[in-house]
Amino acid sequence: MKIPRIALAAYGIAIFVIVFDQLTKAWVLSGLDLRELGRVPVLPPIFNLTWVENRGVSFGLFGDGSARWMLSAFSLAVAGVLGWWALKADRRLLISSVGLIMGGAIGNVIDRIRFGFVVDFLDFSGTGFFPWVFNVADSAITVGVILLILDSLLSERAAKVGVAAEKS
Repeated sequence: MKIPRIALAAYGIAIFVIVFDQLTKAWVLSGLDLRELGRVPVLPPIFNLTWVENRGVSFGLFGDGSARWMLSAFSLAVAGVLGWWALKADRRLLISSVGLIMGGAIGNVIDRIRFGFVVDFLDFSGTGFFPWVFNVADSAITVGVILLILDSLLSERAAKVGVAAEKS
C-alpha cells in the first residue's frame, strides 16, 4: 500500500510535535530541574514555569492515577484512528489538525508510560483567565481540535456553495 503524500505530512507534523514535546519536558526535568524548584517566574505574574504531575485527564478527572493504562490505551487508539484517517484525508487543514492531535496524544502517552503521569509546566494562571498548567502536547491537541472544527465548518460551507452553484 502506498501512503499518500498528504498523509505523510500528518505523520511528519505528529513526529515534530512528539519530539518538541519530549525535548521541552526533558529540559524541564533535567536542564531546568523544575521538579525541585516547583516554579520559575518567566513573565510574572502572567507566565511561569510550574511543575505539575497530571495523573488524570483534563480538570483533574481520574486524578488518583487509577486510569493510567486505560488513558494510555485510549490515547493510542485515538492516534491510530487519526493515522488511518490521514490516509483518507484530502484537505491540508484537516491533515494539519490530525497531525497535531495525533502527536499531542502520543506525547502525553509517552509520559504516562514512563512516569505514571503527564509532565505539565506551562502556567498562564496569572492572567486570571486560564487556571490550568499544560504542556506542548496539550497545546498541540487544543490547536488541532480548533483546526478540526474550522475545517469542518469550512468544508461544510464549501459543500453548500457547490450545491448552490450546481442548482443555478
